[in-house]
Amino acid sequence: MLKRTLLAFASLLAIAGSAAAQSANTAQPTPLPQPTPAAQDVAFPGVIKLEVDATDLDRRIFRIKETIPVAQAGELVLRYPEWLPGHHAPRGPIDKVAGLVIRANGQVVPWVRDPVDVYAFRVNVPQGASQLDVEFQFLSATAPNQGRVVMTPEMLNLQWVSVALYPAGYYTRRIMVDPSVRLPQGWNYGVALETNAFEGGLATFKRVDFETLMDSPMFAGRYYKQFQLDPPGAANPVRLNVVADSAEELEAKDEHIEAHKNLVRQADRLFGARHYKHYDFLLAITERMGGIGLEHHQSSENGVGEGYFTDWKKAVLDRDLLPHEYTHSWDGKYRRGADLYTPDYDMPMRNSLLWVYEGQTQYWGYVLGARSGMLSKDETMQALAATAATYENRIGRNWRPMVDTTNDPIMSARRPQPWSSWQRAEDYYSEGQLIWLDADTLIRERSSGKRSLDDFARAFFGGPSGDPVVKTYTYEDVVRTLNEVQPYDWDTFLRTRVSDVAVKPPLDGLARGGWKLAYTETPTDYWKSLEASAKNTNLTYSLGAVVNNEGDVTSVQWDRPAFNAGVAVGVKVLAVNGFAYSGERLRKAVTEAKAGKPIQMVLKSGDHIRTVSIDYRGGHRYPRLERIAGTPDRLSQIYAAKK
Repeated sequence: MLKRTLLAFASLLAIAGSAAAQSANTAQPTPLPQPTPAAQDVAFPGVIKLEVDATDLDRRIFRIKETIPVAQAGELVLRYPEWLPGHHAPRGPIDKVAGLVIRANGQVVPWVRDPVDVYAFRVNVPQGASQLDVEFQFLSATAPNQGRVVMTPEMLNLQWVSVALYPAGYYTRRIMVDPSVRLPQGWNYGVALETNAFEGGLATFKRVDFETLMDSPMFAGRYYKQFQLDPPGAANPVRLNVVADSAEELEAKDEHIEAHKNLVRQADRLFGARHYKHYDFLLAITERMGGIGLEHHQSSENGVGEGYFTDWKKAVLDRDLLPHEYTHSWDGKYRRGADLYTPDYDMPMRNSLLWVYEGQTQYWGYVLGARSGMLSKDETMQALAATAATYENRIGRNWRPMVDTTNDPIMSARRPQPWSSWQRAEDYYSEGQLIWLDADTLIRERSSGKRSLDDFARAFFGGPSGDPVVKTYTYEDVVRTLNEVQPYDWDTFLRTRVSDVAVKPPLDGLARGGWKLAYTETPTDYWKSLEASAKNTNLTYSLGAVVNNEGDVTSVQWDRPAFNAGVAVGVKVLAVNGFAYSGERLRKAVTEAKAGKPIQMVLKSGDHIRTVSIDYRGGHRYPRLERIAGTPDRLSQIYAAKK
């Protein structure tokens, strides 16, 4: 009894001491500063002059001069673009902005960076000033470990969002700009802007609103060629602008350009309208400038490796890029999820409908690729098999709904993951592709082939042709349009696949399309291309691991043989079954293990070396599609060119 009393007394003393400590802690947070002005749908008074000097190839520095009219004295907030369309995230490279100096009437005007909103610069405009003269540099990456390389001795990628400040408080479509850029002598360029003049390396462009300018990047280079993809005199022509590391890479065969022309024709037949004045594919064939695939309303930025034209068959992995980005002119730029559209580059984006924006674009990208001849039907089917296998084995679906991955651009910014099959990463792209295949085959089945997802595309993304505008939509709009095409419970169909935790992979579209996913001992040509491009040995569906040519483990499937043996991303394989590592020896070990011999691997992680034994006997498992006998071949119908 005494012991309990003493314990109770000690407890009371502890509580009292804790309360006293809490009452002594009187610290309070400093109030946040006033937010920067919210965008208003009013015209900015005046026209900004933006001059970019892009001639410093050796140091890879863009030098910017900007003249910004001001209407009155007092505080003005200048913003650097933060939330970037196409990135679906706050990716504005403000860390590469340097040397910012602002003047008024020839005198330096101090600026203060907002301590919370670091993309905002507060300036006190002096009395009598009619404009601010702004100078700064964009210090682009000089090596890949600093970010994407956008300038080389042979080419550059000018993204206006990297080289411009804009006044806060206005919809950016209400801010007018006179832009110009100075390029190295002898260079040429592709851009969706309309050129006023191009003399002595200085390109000046017609006046344009800030939003359109930011959506109109430039590719320029020493080796440049333009291909017309529309007949002469087209009302809103499509062009292919190519820069390359060498003149040889520009030599395209007629049949290759014909495939690009077919891409334009097939998109016309699918959507039935063009929502642009003109469209410019910007294509860089390079091993030196960083790769890219980024959509814009009247253009797209596309980066591929050498051999795109000169080794057409080998470049199969690059040939779905242009169909994907071109589709975005309709799906993503013309039609955009209502919560994703923002009036400036300060307002945060919400990505809840990316499974339409990116998922259906992923679907149409491959469909248009096959219909146009950019990809053969077999190449398309082999790519689809690889995608289907990914999601049949995506164990992360046991806990995380697909729609939650639409937050990944904001959360993870595509940083490498240790357990991607469990964590999931931007699955709205390719899982979205499978969901839309499911919808397409369902419409075809229920309408006895009279209707298809093509009808949805024309109804939702088509309409009358015209100048580029944004037309927003909601989830309810998607469901309503599907019901107009083919009556069905589309709300439940989409909700169970998109918003619910869905343990079952969305492979019904394959079966309804007349095909099934199978695994065989022999890889497809597409799979071999994947391995050759990534320089790895991809045993995802057998051992459950991918190992690059240097022996580094780059991927491990959750709860598969390698995982269960303790293998993790980042370790190095030193030896397999007593021999120094090579991809061929690892493949041979998988084959020999079918007889019952465990695979012995010597692993190195930092200073630690250990041996693991993987008891796997299933042999090689490479995905491919096989016909289901006696069923309609709807998949072949989907990939057939439209007449």
